[in-house]
Amino acid sequence: MQYTEGIRDFAERHAIALSVAFVAGAGLLAVRRWMAGGVCRSKARLDGKTVLITGANTGIGKETALDMAQRGARVILACRDMTRARIAADEIRQKSGNGNVLVKKLDLASLQSVRDLAKDVQENETRLDILINNAGIMMCPKWKTEDGFEMQFGVNHLGHFLLTNSLLDLLKKSAPSRVVIVSSLAHEKGHIHFDDINLDKSYKREQSYRQSKLANVLFGRELAARLQGTDVTVYSLHPGVIRTELGRHLLPTLPLWKKIILKPFIMLIKSPWEGAQTTIYCAVDESLANVSGLYYSDCAPKTPAPQALNDATAKKLWDLSASMVGLA
Repeated sequence: MQYTEGIRDFAERHAIALSVAFVAGAGLLAVRRWMAGGVCRSKARLDGKTVLITGANTGIGKETALDMAQRGARVILACRDMTRARIAADEIRQKSGNGNVLVKKLDLASLQSVRDLAKDVQENETRLDILINNAGIMMCPKWKTEDGFEMQFGVNHLGHFLLTNSLLDLLKKSAPSRVVIVSSLAHEKGHIHFDDINLDKSYKREQSYRQSKLANVLFGRELAARLQGTDVTVYSLHPGVIRTELGRHLLPTLPLWKKIILKPFIMLIKSPWEGAQTTIYCAVDESLANVSGLYYSDCAPKTPAPQALNDATAKKLWDLSASMVGLA
């Protein structure tokens, strides 16, 4: 009885505070549900099909690989860190019950590594049904790739540009097939600096990241145009704001006061599973079979920024990229 009275007394004394806490908690829950975004509802099976995913040893790439394996696909994890990739592959095999999960070496900061992987796949795989360009680097210092390109543009765009073009014959042979390009909302503030593509004159990590993500969307648009009539379809997407290792170069550099402010909001952003849903949707959803060249967010089409819809810019970027990677 005293226990019950104590609770009642506490509730009466703190009614306003409890009400505020309840409203705040309900608000946070609503925001969390909104941030979680869409979910891929497709039950499509991928038995007999082959999927290659770059950067699949962690984050949304790993979650995507697990989903593809659960659907019965032969899944190739193309990764730079082979130790971590092998650990991820073992975990995916165990969770999915699918033993057909392979690991192949890919360092997108090296054009030779990209060529080596493409040759490996061409020689050892009879088909490639889905190519998912997932790997990326964000907000790193002014680094250069092995070939002298600015790192974010080199890894996020040029490496995937060369890989995709090198595997197009196999994708066409396996049609209907798909190319899925993981971009970002950051493309909306992006600009392609044709006069200084490596940002040697003035490097800002945010500017570089935005340029690379805009390049992803433009690449998807131009690729789709060039693949018309081949039954190879192309999709670019924004996965959402996600708790992954992608921010490892950004977060440590933030001042303490920003870290303190941001900490309560970490719980609101997407988990890797939630972040992988739009990638999975673009890779398997049956309703997209005859759609190509569009941009997606939260498992639905979304209009990208105006500069991402410029066909002349897309073609100019294609020609420059081809020249940079030796395809011209």
